[in-house]
Amino acid sequence: MSKPWRVLLADDHDIVLEGLRRVLDRPDFEIVGTVPDGRSLVNAARETRPDIVVCDITMPLLNGIDAARQILSDMPGVKVVFLTMHSDVTFATEALATCGSGYVLKSTAGEELVTAIQEAIQGRVYVTKSIADPVLDALSRLARSIHDSLTTRQREVLQMIAEGMQAKEIAVKLNISPRTVEYHKYRIMDELGVRTLAELVRYASRHGIAT
Repeated sequence: MSKPWRVLLADDHDIVLEGLRRVLDRPDFEIVGTVPDGRSLVNAARETRPDIVVCDITMPLLNGIDAARQILSDMPGVKVVFLTMHSDVTFATEALATCGSGYVLKSTAGEELVTAIQEAIQGRVYVTKSIADPVLDALSRLARSIHDSLTTRQREVLQMIAEGMQAKEIAVKLNISPRTVEYHKYRIMDELGVRTLAELVRYASRHGIAT
């Protein structure tokens, strides 16, 4: 059997954390830590290097979305599954568009959390069933809107960056200077609202711009 997936849990309610431990008490998961707030989550992630983070959105000291952004800035391979009471479609869309691989309501965690984690591991996005259709539709519209706002050149640069090419390589391919490539990169990041190269690559992968 392969190594279990390392899971870090964050919620400010002990009873929720205990419930999550029971749900994830399986041979394919190893709980590497539980924390009660967003700042502790960021610190614990740096110490334990988890494969998956399961966290609430509304937490003391630092909310789950901002905590996830900090974690993914350091460790872009980590999968983040949000576990929350918020069923609002706009809220879910923002969380997933920003940094999440899964969005599960606490009311259905017992049924859906394991599936959400398994989907995230496979590189897919999971949304709790009761709001899945409108959220996925909103994410699709958002991706098309943002992608369409980029110029043809910016889309070319974005794809090559996401495929792992360096500025000098892209410059040769497109017959432009490396400085121009960097200019396009930062314009793209500004347009997409991402702050790190890791977030940019993740955006491209999630929206089918690069595999």
